[in-house]
Amino acid sequence: MDRLKQIETLVAVAAKGSLTAAARAEGVAPAVIGRRIDALEERLGVKLLLRTTRRLSLTHEGSAFLEDCQRVLADLANAEASVSAGGVKASGHLRITAPAGFGRRHVAPLVPRFIALHPDVSVSLNLSDRVVDIVNESYDCAVRVGDLGDSTLVSVRLADNRRLCVAAPGYLQRAGAPRSPADLARHECLTLSSEASQTRGWAFIVDGALVHLRPRGRADCSDGQVLHDWCLAGLGIAWRSTWEVEREVAAGRLQTVLDEFAAPPNGIFALFPQRKHLPLRVRLWIDFLKQSFGDPGYWTAA
Repeated sequence: MDRLKQIETLVAVAAKGSLTAAARAEGVAPAVIGRRIDALEERLGVKLLLRTTRRLSLTHEGSAFLEDCQRVLADLANAEASVSAGGVKASGHLRITAPAGFGRRHVAPLVPRFIALHPDVSVSLNLSDRVVDIVNESYDCAVRVGDLGDSTLVSVRLADNRRLCVAAPGYLQRAGAPRSPADLARHECLTLSSEASQTRGWAFIVDGALVHLRPRGRADCSDGQVLHDWCLAGLGIAWRSTWEVEREVAAGRLQTVLDEFAAPPNGIFALFPQRKHLPLRVRLWIDFLKQSFGDPGYWTAA
């Protein structure tokens, strides 16, 4: 019980932004919250929070541990709800959002199956490449692809997301294949424009370290599908997710390059606001996503 309370306290402090706010929400003294965090750090043998008189921030280890803690607490809440809910049926309106390209291909096709399983649930799906503020815009759940920034939202990892450098065979015949990420400087690279959300550039592992490059070309676009089409047309090299290009790679319409420098996968996540009692329709939707995307056969079929 002490371990669970320590974990709940860390999540609450991260969400509230301070020991005092977390203590106020629970109705205890800030010193009680501080002792729990101290005991957790002592038990784990790592520093999780950096505390000064003016601000509080998570360490690198604290950020990684927080994500795991949020997932554990969400899974525990779902497990309890599945028992206590018994035969209660999900009902009400579910508002969800997802990136446009991924949402069209991998979220929208799941919605008809979900509402067929739960006839009393209605769904609104928003597809947008902007980062939707799901709390202030009253969304129940967001699907996000890639690295997550700092957030008070609860995240559940649904699947891995790998990115590859790809080009049409015709382009590689004309321009040659790059042998290292540095060679991209002499190639036409098809990149997302500055209005898009991919701010850190293309990721590679070089000499054992993760590096980010911002290659350039004569054409960029804010829409990933357009970059995909340009790549197929032989305009240059693109850095795309496997879920976007696997079919074309398998058919030989695109070829991968720089595979030996590929960065580790990031993730596909479901995010939702921290709520003590998550509505059953939201829990079931997240479980449905986990079940669908967690099946390796799903991605082969897709």
